[in-house]
Amino acid sequence: MVVSTQHGVRLSDLAERLRIAPRSATEVADALQDRGLVERTPDPADRRAVILRPTDEGRRIREEIAAARTADAVELFERLPEADRATLARILRALLD
Repeated sequence: MVVSTQHGVRLSDLAERLRIAPRSATEVADALQDRGLVERTPDPADRRAVILRPTDEGRRIREEIAAARTADAVELFERLPEADRATLARILRALLD
C-alpha cells in the first residue's frame, strides 16, 4: 500500500515507511518490479532519484487486497452485537484523537 499512492514514492521514503534499511527497500522495489506491480520513473525534483509508481496490475492487486480486508473486517465485527460495535467504534475514535 505504501507504493500505491497516486504520485508514487521514493525509495528512501519506502525504506522509512517500512522501517527497513535503504538497501532492503531496493530489494523490495526490485521484487515488485519483477512481478510487474511497480515501475521506476525519474523524480522530476531530483534527477538522481527515482519514483516507484504502481502499474495497472499493482493497482488491481491493491484493490483486491483492500476488498478482502474490508470483507474480513465486516465478518469479524458482525459477530458483535450492535451495542458492542458502537462502543468499540467510540473507543477507537477516542484512541485516534
